[in-house]
Amino acid sequence: MFVEDLKSQLIDDPRFDILTLLEKREQERYGLHSKHMNEMMVRVLQTIGYDVGFRAGRGQYLWDHSGSRYLDLLSGWGVFALGRNHPTVREALSSVLGADLPNLVQMDVSVLSSLLAERLLEFVPFLDKVFFTNSGAETVEAAIKFARRTTGRPNIIYCDHAFHGLTYGALALNGDPVFREGFEPLLPGCVRIPFNDLAALEQALSGRDAAAFIVEPIQGKGVNIPDDLYLRGAQALCRKYGALFVADEIQTGLGRTGRFLAIEHWGVEPDMVLIAKALSGGHVPVGAVLTRKHIFEKVFNRMDRAVVHGSTFAKNDLAMAAGLATLEVIQSEDLVRKSAQNGARLLRAFEAMADRYELVHAVRGKGLMIGIEFGAPRSLKLKAAWSLLETFNAGLFCQLITIPLFKDHKILAQVAGHGSHTVKLLPALILNDADCDWIERSFDAVIADSHRVPGAVWSLGTTLADHAMKARVSR
Repeated sequence: MFVEDLKSQLIDDPRFDILTLLEKREQERYGLHSKHMNEMMVRVLQTIGYDVGFRAGRGQYLWDHSGSRYLDLLSGWGVFALGRNHPTVREALSSVLGADLPNLVQMDVSVLSSLLAERLLEFVPFLDKVFFTNSGAETVEAAIKFARRTTGRPNIIYCDHAFHGLTYGALALNGDPVFREGFEPLLPGCVRIPFNDLAALEQALSGRDAAAFIVEPIQGKGVNIPDDLYLRGAQALCRKYGALFVADEIQTGLGRTGRFLAIEHWGVEPDMVLIAKALSGGHVPVGAVLTRKHIFEKVFNRMDRAVVHGSTFAKNDLAMAAGLATLEVIQSEDLVRKSAQNGARLLRAFEAMADRYELVHAVRGKGLMIGIEFGAPRSLKLKAAWSLLETFNAGLFCQLITIPLFKDHKILAQVAGHGSHTVKLLPALILNDADCDWIERSFDAVIADSHRVPGAVWSLGTTLADHAMKARVSR
């Protein structure tokens, strides 16, 4: 039916008005997705009440079909660091589209890609070369290949709870079994160690068969922050045993943590830095491996190996223009400083909540990457309610926070990972004071409600537990 409607639209209007087509089929949003795509995702949205049908996005805000405004604290898992539809990025893309540029000639080199590489290396001056990709996972895949080619070694070391992507090589470096189940065997030679454990890292490196150690400076799944000496120690150990030190900054980079790169908090200089997500400006997917010259030259070491690794759409003009515009906005709007400033304010507010509310166990974060961890309470009534909920599904309590935030306070947030007790904030870096007031007021109200047993929050918990039990029986 969709194809027939599409053909009809093309016949009736040779200009192909995509907005008219979109408006015409909007009422079928969830039905179409269930029929032709991921029905389980639609069922999740309907179960937790997130099926409001977002119709517009601008900056840090979303609007649903009824016109209600929401504050987005997910930002597309960090993609929309500039917010949605930033005018500078849109203007750059429109300019490229209107210029009839010779895009993706392949048997040529692109000026735009060279300019973006030059600009990135101005922000990361200890590295020398850039390799562009289409996504974060593809960036990780490139890093695996570069590390093995450079060192001649097979193994890649990664950490528990890590998330580096879902393609096969990246999935082999994923520390959460829920993503791996049913897809094994994965890439051989991938060695998992505990995060924040230098002794375990040294043991894994000591055999001198590791090509690289790849690590998120702050782990996205849980917002886990390393000890002050961990990353410096990891870099020193990699140098000692001849492995490459790779920082996955796909989520933490480009101002997210109050520095351009999160590694700047600890003064380390990895052999490779991986970025993606925010570099797109929220419009055109793009990723990049920033690396040392000797690594690049090991991979592309002869003319007959000039195309030994690549990607058809990498370096496309729209992605490169989006990246250049994004870096311009980050600098011109002083977003790194704003991230640090607003992040510090929110962390203080959440730390104060941790002092007032026994269900809040810890608050972690840097800049605008913040985790609020909930845990078992001390008081008997709350403890009984908590234990009952956890029996059905570990981590279910966090939905008692995120669902009322969404329904009652129009804040879009989610847990930091499967089975996690941490709610993660990953908002656009353009937050203002009114947004911070909105966040603080809303979280305080919802967390206060969660301490009332019986109460509306725990009634919701009963409903969610019932769904969890039915799903378990079904499996």
